[in-house]
Amino acid sequence: MARSLDGLILAPVADQAPGQVGTRTRFAYHEKDGEIWAEYAGGDVVRGHLVGTRDGDRLDFRYVQLKHDGTTSSGHCVSTVVELPDGRVRLEEAWEWESQPGAGTSVVEQVRSTPAD
Repeated sequence: MARSLDGLILAPVADQAPGQVGTRTRFAYHEKDGEIWAEYAGGDVVRGHLVGTRDGDRLDFRYVQLKHDGTTSSGHCVSTVVELPDGRVRLEEAWEWESQPGAGTSVVEQVRSTPAD
């Protein structure tokens, strides 16, 4: 099993459709005893939350978000946790909106830490 997501910051490797999560979005993950949750924001998303479970390297969670235009949306995502050769974590995701039409796949990766000044 890949390492814990607790305390990791992840970001999408590519932009999704306009008005959705994109490369400027940052996810702050937490994990404890098979539970996962995260807060996210950036790009068109003012505030987002996800909550779900982890079983091995499989995540299953629901998400809800508020966009700058004042609209909200929610959906379901199943992700596979992959450890990259450089030790960072990648999530390979299959998601679907529950509040509107649409589904797709995406990839988020652990943000590289920058050296302190």
